[in-house]
Amino acid sequence: MRTFTAAAVGLVSALALLTGCAAETRVAAPGTPGVTAAPCPKPVNKGNGCIYLGTLTDLSGPFSPLTTLGTRAQEAFWARVNAEGGIGGYDIDVATYVRDTGYDVAAHERMFTETKDHVLAYAQMLGSQHTLRVLPTMENEQIVTTPMSWTSQWAFSTNVVESGSNYCFEAMNLVDYAAEYFPLEDQPFKIKSVVSVHYPGEYGADAAAGAKLAARRHGFAFSDVEVKTGSGATTVQRVLKEKPSLIQLSMSPSDASAFVIGAVAAGYKGRFLGSTTGWHHAMAGLPGVRQQYWQAGAWWPFAADSPGHAAMRRAVGDVTPDDSYVSGWTFSYPLLQALRDTAASGSITRGRLLQAVRDLRAVDYEGILPVEAGDTTNPYRGTVISRPDDGQYTGVRVVTDFYVGDTARAHILTSACYHATG
Repeated sequence: MRTFTAAAVGLVSALALLTGCAAETRVAAPGTPGVTAAPCPKPVNKGNGCIYLGTLTDLSGPFSPLTTLGTRAQEAFWARVNAEGGIGGYDIDVATYVRDTGYDVAAHERMFTETKDHVLAYAQMLGSQHTLRVLPTMENEQIVTTPMSWTSQWAFSTNVVESGSNYCFEAMNLVDYAAEYFPLEDQPFKIKSVVSVHYPGEYGADAAAGAKLAARRHGFAFSDVEVKTGSGATTVQRVLKEKPSLIQLSMSPSDASAFVIGAVAAGYKGRFLGSTTGWHHAMAGLPGVRQQYWQAGAWWPFAADSPGHAAMRRAVGDVTPDDSYVSGWTFSYPLLQALRDTAASGSITRGRLLQAVRDLRAVDYEGILPVEAGDTTNPYRGTVISRPDDGQYTGVRVVTDFYVGDTARAHILTSACYHATG
């Protein structure tokens, strides 16, 4: 189990001071969307106004097994903030403007249009393509969002306040880790080629770009195969014709499961490298997974012993452990700090909140991530790499702590990876 140093959680007392100072006054510019002197529909603190945060997520589509739980953790996160007095004389409401997009881009855009004039910011937007569709309006109207996605595009979008390493760095780290450690196994595994199997768009293409850059660095052959949602099983033979040593997967857990089952049944003996969003704990029991699968993660799993993990477990209560709770919880920290900074220094407006996001150089994640992961000018590059283990609470056992390979360490982001590699 991981041990966390005092330095990793050193901003806790500073944040507590900000909370105390901000609670003494309530300052909002007239006409600021999503900020009212009237209390929230379910007020917690007497006399507090209300800050409304929206959520556009998938509660019924391919990622709903993950995002339903992540949204629940997000709501628990802001409930804790309210229980501690709120922010600057306001309670936070993250329930009124939750909308189910079904992971559909057009629905996301429509629901954004319907809700944007009623919220200060968005506590969650799921989907890289979905968020990019509405990003021009967000920029024009100075709207901030926390994503539930990790595309490298967010390094160039100041309206999106991210957490954890992006899909590109994550895939680089998976391939670098394989190149560094697989030849040292008890039964050494020689790598000759990598195939990335992925959804189209900014999610899958970003991971494929990272895998491609790392493969090039090591002299491995590389190819990529795009798959549509629901077609994980049907692409197995097409991929296996390439005889890949490594198969990097960026898709939903159901499609990843179908692909792995099909590949193993067809006799595949290589290794699978799974993106963060492609894992569900039920996959730990699939044939071949324990022996052939490595899983990337943005942070340690549900049962880790950081103060932030412990606070998350207390807040969500008696639930079946799932790492999606950690994601919903962790993504909320930068927006919390930006809101506190805004309230502590003056009136609460979209413009001032956006500036507070731009000014973030460190975020206290209560040990879930290093504080430097909150620097909005320097994308974080570390990836937690795990092995499937159905004896663990969420089906994975961590094998390396925030690994950064040579490819990610050296890569300079001048544009999103999927643009840079073509």
